Amino acid sequence: MSQERVLLVDDDPQIRRMMRITLVAKGFEVNDARTGEEALKRIHGMKYDLVILDINMPGMNGFRACREIRASSDVVIIILTVRDAEKDKIEALEAGADDYVIKPFSMPELLARIHATLRRGASSQSSRNRLKLGDIELDFETREVTGGRDQERLSPKEFEVLSYLASHANKIVTHRELLQEVWGSDSGDQKEYLRVFINRLRKKIEFKPDEPRYLLTEPWVGYRLKLPA
Repeated sequence: MSQERVLLVDDDPQIRRMMRITLVAKGFEVNDARTGEEALKRIHGMKYDLVILDINMPGMNGFRACREIRASSDVVIIILTVRDAEKDKIEALEAGADDYVIKPFSMPELLARIHATLRRGASSQSSRNRLKLGDIELDFETREVTGGRDQERLSPKEFEVLSYLASHANKIVTHRELLQEVWGSDSGDQKEYLRVFINRLRKKIEFKPDEPRYLLTEPWVGYRLKLPA
């Protein structure tokens, strides 16, 4: 049975109860929180593999809670939202979320996203242990980026994107291929996902993110990780 630890963050007790019952039955260890503030306290006191975070909560909303969590943790974050507007999806990803599920959702749908996210995160790997880009070095085992302005850690999805590009170094990877590899077969058209994560990666591995030397855009096609000679 899976031993992953999940934190549920939602102010609706019925939704928390439904998710808790299902996840515990599937072998997860589950804790819950009613607010973003309570979630931050739990995150600082215990290590979690996954946070399921609702957007619409009193006090600290889910966007802010996501940013606060991501500032100190690389835990996988799935956001729950009733908002289906493109700008809200992008805001969730830019806040540091790895994926999102739109309410109302079925538990089989949520479970599929959870298992896919955790499975891909656990299996993502590059053929190399370290990647050196000029003065910046990435350790694929610890996901740490050193040599830049600040020491950084890659979030799970940032790591998966960069790891896949590194395993196909100097080759063009199409939008569809990268999306399906990292987010699953039903995500091939979500190009905005990539724009957000590529921008986040460039801020960590490029000295001039607006003038990238390594993580290159191939217009209308995809992306390429160009390694130094």
